[in-house]
Amino acid sequence: MIAQIISHYRIVERLGGGGMGVVYKAEDSKLGRFVALKFLPEEVAKDRQALERFQREARAASALNHSNICTIHEVDEQDGQAFIVMEYLDGQTLKHRIAGRPMDTEALLSLAIEVADALDAAHAKGIIHRDIKPANIFVTKRGQAKLLDFGLAKLAPGYGGGLEGSGMLTATNGAQMTSPGSTVGTVAYMSPEQVRAEELDPRTDLFAFGAVLYEMATGEVAFSGNSTGVIFESILNRTPAPASSANPKIPAKLEELISKSLEKDREFRYQTAAELRGDLKRLKRALDTSRVRSADAVLTAASSGKISALDRLGESTVPRKRIFLPALVAAGLALIAGIAVGMFLLQRPAQTSLPVYHPLTFRRGIVHSARFAPDGKTIIYSAAWEGKPLELFTTRPESPESQELRPAGADVLAISASGEMALSLGSHPRAQFLYAGTLARVPLVGGAPREIRENVEWADWSPDGNTLAIVREVEGRERLEFPPDKVLYQADGWIGHLRISPKADMIAFIDHLQLGDDGGAVAVVDMAGKKTTLSTGWDSIQGLAWSPGGDEVWFSATRTGGDRSLYAVNLAGTVRLLARVPGELMLLDVGRDGNVLLTRNNDRAGMIGLAPGEAKERDLSWLDWSVPGDLSADGRSVLFGETGEGGGPKYAVYLRKTDGSPAIRLGEGIGLGLSPDGKWAIARPNITPSPLVLLPTGVGEAKRLTHDSTNHLRARWLPDGKRLVFSGNEAGHGFRLYVESPDEGKPRAISPEGVNPTFVISPKGDQVAGVGPDHKVYLFPVAGGEPILVSATQPDEAPTGWSPDGRALYVFRFGQIPASVVQLDLSTGQRRPWKELAPADAAGIDTIRGITISADAKAYVYGYIRTLSDLYLVEGLK
Repeated sequence: MIAQIISHYRIVERLGGGGMGVVYKAEDSKLGRFVALKFLPEEVAKDRQALERFQREARAASALNHSNICTIHEVDEQDGQAFIVMEYLDGQTLKHRIAGRPMDTEALLSLAIEVADALDAAHAKGIIHRDIKPANIFVTKRGQAKLLDFGLAKLAPGYGGGLEGSGMLTATNGAQMTSPGSTVGTVAYMSPEQVRAEELDPRTDLFAFGAVLYEMATGEVAFSGNSTGVIFESILNRTPAPASSANPKIPAKLEELISKSLEKDREFRYQTAAELRGDLKRLKRALDTSRVRSADAVLTAASSGKISALDRLGESTVPRKRIFLPALVAAGLALIAGIAVGMFLLQRPAQTSLPVYHPLTFRRGIVHSARFAPDGKTIIYSAAWEGKPLELFTTRPESPESQELRPAGADVLAISASGEMALSLGSHPRAQFLYAGTLARVPLVGGAPREIRENVEWADWSPDGNTLAIVREVEGRERLEFPPDKVLYQADGWIGHLRISPKADMIAFIDHLQLGDDGGAVAVVDMAGKKTTLSTGWDSIQGLAWSPGGDEVWFSATRTGGDRSLYAVNLAGTVRLLARVPGELMLLDVGRDGNVLLTRNNDRAGMIGLAPGEAKERDLSWLDWSVPGDLSADGRSVLFGETGEGGGPKYAVYLRKTDGSPAIRLGEGIGLGLSPDGKWAIARPNITPSPLVLLPTGVGEAKRLTHDSTNHLRARWLPDGKRLVFSGNEAGHGFRLYVESPDEGKPRAISPEGVNPTFVISPKGDQVAGVGPDHKVYLFPVAGGEPILVSATQPDEAPTGWSPDGRALYVFRFGQIPASVVQLDLSTGQRRPWKELAPADAAGIDTIRGITISADAKAYVYGYIRTLSDLYLVEGLK
């Protein structure tokens, strides 16, 4: 098949295969990337059960969106031959990585934590893998684990149908495989309940993973034998030899962890992958800490001349009378060598030590913020775990446990040198990347909050702890104030992560140029309001703090994609790299001793929709950051943008059928609106100020629609297909709503300045519903005239659609999980619940957005953002 064209994929080379699939490397001619294509062999493709398993693999894996699970891009068929388009991975399977030898403990733990996280994500969706083994775990050249092959996956009891197994068994080229029967999986990695063909739950995967961990630690299979019967008997009745007997270097805690995973009775086994992941992380932290302490002890002893010859020989506990002449000679030589080494270490420049990362949290969810207390050891952080509301916690590096603090539902914004917290009470998402709440002061030692100011997004204490700098939105524009009410800077986009310098002579912040986008620049403003940009051109930038000496601003950012690294910039604008690790970093705080608090995040933005005539929602996410823009009037097509790693630095516009068909790339930019006839899409490029462009959905050429200096953010066609409504702003001004005819090219404002840029157009095209500068809902006449207040709406509600007859609005409150959409009758004010929208797995979800409803209100699509965070204390960054 080499060089053949399958759909828009050109086959490059054969990667491998077995009885149930052949995998090829291919080039995607549309996106210019490499993918992996998996085909069923011709002799197997005719087998109905084999085809069902092939389709089951695609359904199961595509339902998961996780950095440690191989991504399924699409499933297609050509000339009667079904194939799966998967993420192309460069590296080797864990089976080949082990190759009969014990793995290094550090590498073992890093991979194991990632696999446990992948299992946790699968189990959260009710998916049991049932075939965990080294051959189904891939290790990329970057050292990242990827879970493969969901061909035997099934839904856990209570999750409904759709993925139940058919009794098919895994087939590979190796031995120790099952034959057709009532059990499924690979024999050597089956759990006792699998062997007995009992009802399975996620704990069966944890047993199999325990067998994998045993093999990683020892290089030997936990349960082996010359026949299936012998292996089954071992799994049911025998305990593997202690891992330490094959690998004496294995830590005792790791051996205990493996033994617990391999408990025959699942009631005594790990109960969840999250529990196993937590123990793995705690073990890794303990080992990392011990390495640092050991290295420090050796260097300290060497530099002080305290490494004795007897210590080096390991003879310090032997009585002197048993030391014979050869030993004395050796000891003398070692003593001289020790002194020489010590002097050498004193004279030579100190070697650069690598930073040490200590995990502080072990639960599944999102960490919003974290700050050091004045003692430099106590850490206060805000997090929402397992889909529950935001809570305030305290922890210390030596303790794996966190304690809840009061008040509940608060976000920590800053802690003063005297130990007073600045909290955001009732913190809730105001817009993408932005949270707002009531600013309050609370002593660390306890006490009732003293409320200061409403609708504050960010705050930081002055070094003397007497006053606060704040960021808030006033009349549609972001303002940085210090002290409160004294405006130092107003942004055209949004302001993030402000920090007052140690000398209190300037404030550093992130200047984001576009609402809803986290690209931007590092800037400082002095007390006279003079702003200076230190570093710009960052595609994603979130998290900022002053260095301990106050001569640099440290921040987390990336020039392209979503994996942010840690950088430093001085006041002259010179940038240097501080740290880069796989994943997305966000800097939260820097202590006076140079220790750093940061999160390593796994972020994904996705879409979920209900297609016409269907009763069940479908995940319509395409790449890693799918943002819905518009839904066709009939509800059968969704226009969306990919604004993450997959979309590239210029972003990408896609069109996809809501029945789950593969997406079609239309061009660069962010998708905003579909024309009534479905032939054109309005988009905007990823630049500021941003014009509007037209992209054909079929045959045709892209063309620029606007040629002025206005920054366009949202746009939709009016029902006549001749005019459009857009939200935009000029430099130094807030957003307004405009009507424009592409033929005339002269926009006409229909709203005052300072409105929210999101809006919905009535079925007749005579009114536009939106949120005014006072955060209330209004109807703006397209023909012009005074806005009409919709008085029956509640605080923070926004319109997201119209009823088919135009007599009611659909409204919801941004930041509410699930999003409770209400139908509001415009004449009577009567409110009727319509839908509650949210992914089934709520962990890490804090934003439901882009709710778009079809003309008949029978189909819809909405977007969500999931952030899974781990909080770390980092030592040794310089």
